[in-house]
Amino acid sequence: MIIIGEKINATLGPVKPIILERDAAALLKLAREQAEAGANFLDVNVGTGVGSQAEEVEAMKWAVETIQAEVELPLCLDSADPAVLEAGLKANSRQPCMINSTSGEPEKLAGIVPLAAKYQTMLVGLTMDEAGIPKTVEDRLRAGEKIVAACEKNGVPVKQLLFDPLVLPVSTDITYGLVTLKTIGQLKAAYPEAKTVLGLSNISYGLPARSRLNVAFLHMAIAYGLDAAIIDPLDEELMAAATTGEVLVGRDRHCRRYTRAFRQKLGG
Repeated sequence: MIIIGEKINATLGPVKPIILERDAAALLKLAREQAEAGANFLDVNVGTGVGSQAEEVEAMKWAVETIQAEVELPLCLDSADPAVLEAGLKANSRQPCMINSTSGEPEKLAGIVPLAAKYQTMLVGLTMDEAGIPKTVEDRLRAGEKIVAACEKNGVPVKQLLFDPLVLPVSTDITYGLVTLKTIGQLKAAYPEAKTVLGLSNISYGLPARSRLNVAFLHMAIAYGLDAAIIDPLDEELMAAATTGEVLVGRDRHCRRYTRAFRQKLGG
């Protein structure tokens, strides 16, 4: 399971001032904590919602350079703005790098997929288009087809693509969880070389005891073929769910990762 640490996100209240004030020490603390907790990538979103595009471009450059001066993990550059993404890609010195994200909208495909080709990055593709987030599995697959077509046109191998089948809160529609799970399964069947990724915690929004729902949903998603998750790696229950889930679907040869994680937890 590829773990993408979600905590460097300027839309979160405590992180916004870190970006605005260029607080390198606080930024590095977030990066180191996630690296030490077992993240494989660090998501970097510097979109504070204030200031100009030029300021966001500079913020992305600063964040990438600051993190990579001290932390060795590769980054997942998180923006819908191609100019912001390219600033991060130019500053990036770690491979593999990941772009988060494009959708099936023609404008997004035209602006972002060529960057994945130019900088040879992995690419998160949201299974939605100009009509919004589809309600059905079939429509999400059609959005995925548009992303694959754009990747093929621009020379981005499908193996570098991570489909995000999208998670909506089950508190608003009890069928949403199953739609996402079925979409994962069908994407894996249609594009076996591609990977799948979820921003997991949205599934439980608006409900009590959210961590229990998140853990259960992660186990189910792994069974349907989920390869990566954008989560808080400091959440020990979720990290344990990722480890145990991979054992139960046969992805952890001889249960070595599980055994190693268990021993580390015991300090032995």
